Amino acid sequence: MLGHIKIGHGNRMHDHEHHHLQAPNKEDILKISEDERMELSKSFQVYCIILVKPKDVSLWAAVKETWTKHCDKAEFFSSENVKVFESINMETNDMWLMMRKAYKYAFDKYRDQYNWFFLARPTTFAIIENLKYFLLKKDPSQPFYLGHTMKSGDLEYVSVEGGIVLSIESMKRLNSLLSVPEKCPEQGGMIWKISEDKQLAVCLKYAGVFAENAEDSEGKDVFNTKSVGLFIKEAMTNQPNQVVEGCCSDMAVTFNGLTPNQMHVMMYGVYRLRAFGHIFNDALVFLPPNGSDND
Repeated sequence: MLGHIKIGHGNRMHDHEHHHLQAPNKEDILKISEDERMELSKSFQVYCIILVKPKDVSLWAAVKETWTKHCDKAEFFSSENVKVFESINMETNDMWLMMRKAYKYAFDKYRDQYNWFFLARPTTFAIIENLKYFLLKKDPSQPFYLGHTMKSGDLEYVSVEGGIVLSIESMKRLNSLLSVPEKCPEQGGMIWKISEDKQLAVCLKYAGVFAENAEDSEGKDVFNTKSVGLFIKEAMTNQPNQVVEGCCSDMAVTFNGLTPNQMHVMMYGVYRLRAFGHIFNDALVFLPPNGSDND
């Protein structure tokens, strides 16, 4: 059924070609003055939304203790009240309703504070500094809807397994449609239920916002729906002479399908482990949020 959805915006129909958005390369950053770089590093504010259920409590704990410390603000949205962790109770088990409510809450409360909104599941590990780097030359007043794109019939959507990024403009457009059931219904209005990430794409398509695949300057995906371990296993089979190079992007933003233990291993590898004698002089530094206990 999704393959036959044709959605217009106003009186026009969109023939959207699949977009591949790339991160800036280092040479582009070096052209920016030092003062401008410092201003950029301070201006990028990312609000993180994590959708959780009580059964995810061990993952929830791992996410809270690891990568979400690097968000400028991170909040957990749960299907019900959970005493052991602070969260915002969505009072529903339905993932699409949870997603809708979380986006509305975030927009209503933080629309004047944050320009970028990142949504993830508790099985996802994110490197927020790489996300900020990827977004560096993107204007949040434009309708961005980014991540790992997939296709279902004619519908292109960003997979929630790799994380979903919306600009403030996309959030505005989505918020304006949440109260319009014929364009963005709570239950989808279809014979059978579709996943929350496809539902989101349908709603955004009505608002003229389309899924775009995020890639590094070499064309490798930066939002990943699998774990590093799985990528390496596949590379050992398919590219045995280029396991590391053939595995993943150096500027990866997300990996998915991690256990709590793997979250902590990733945290150690990304933020702690250093090879003596190897110095990385990044052209831009993203400062941690004030008062944060991030690594």
